[in-house]
Amino acid sequence: MGAFFSSLGRTITAGVVVLIVIVLAVGGLTDGVRTSDFFIARWLHVMAGVMWIGLLWYFNFVQTPSMPKIPDDQKPAVSKVIAPAALFWFRWSALATVILGLLLAWMNHYLVPALTLTKGVHAIGIGMWLGLIMAYNVWMIIWPNQKKALGIVTVSPEEKAAAAKLAGMTSRINTMLSIPMLFCMVAQSHGGL
Repeated sequence: MGAFFSSLGRTITAGVVVLIVIVLAVGGLTDGVRTSDFFIARWLHVMAGVMWIGLLWYFNFVQTPSMPKIPDDQKPAVSKVIAPAALFWFRWSALATVILGLLLAWMNHYLVPALTLTKGVHAIGIGMWLGLIMAYNVWMIIWPNQKKALGIVTVSPEEKAAAAKLAGMTSRINTMLSIPMLFCMVAQSHGGL
């Protein structure tokens, strides 16, 4: 059993198999899900969003506060191995979340009304705008500056320190924005706003 779960690919495959078993055990998909063109896109959107915000919170609640406690000789393990891998999944899950979210809004005919904050879809529109701002921050501020801070791009020590500070502050801003963004996304689909 341990060998099976030592592979991320096998673990993900097992998760999909468990999902299929559950769907079949409860009698298959409901008519609404079965006839819905966007059900899979919605599920993928949520999965990508969980990865994105999960990594955002990992950076802010775990990695960043832990770095001062790590002995200097052990910090390269984080900055050279863990952080670049986490940032890879972080930025691509952000992009996938945004693309799938925009696709869902288009498929459901509320893309323009949501982006223009039209009454009735204004909650999800606010959530969409917050998500777009956050994704911009990931790709245009956090990632370019993390490349400098982690030494992926060679810069002066002063520029490296400034880049780390800007990336960290922008990540904190995204953490702050994730709270109302998540609320708006849930509120729209559950009648909260």
